[in-house]
Amino acid sequence: MNALPPHPLAAAQQLIAALSEEGITADVHRDYGTPMVSVWVGLIVWCADGTYWWRTGWNPRRHRAIYAGHPFTQPTRAAHRVALRYTELRMSHPLSSLIAGAQSCL
Repeated sequence: MNALPPHPLAAAQQLIAALSEEGITADVHRDYGTPMVSVWVGLIVWCADGTYWWRTGWNPRRHRAIYAGHPFTQPTRAAHRVALRYTELRMSHPLSSLIAGAQSCL
């Protein structure tokens, strides 16, 4: 018997925990009732309809974004896939020297 997927907000929180295990800090936001996990510049994971989905690139021929998705029932696997995209984006959008040198407020 398959387990029902969690509520979208609970799924977003599960993804945050799984990303933390990957060494990635992220935030959960809600916009128009859809929880979103903000991971990095250009990497937001939407949590809706039992699926995590995020933008993975651009198709210039079709003039549209390319998306990846993963079911809520596998937050650890989804986090691994998001972490791969995060690594790609970190190479093209590193922290600015001002932010990288900043001290934590905590």
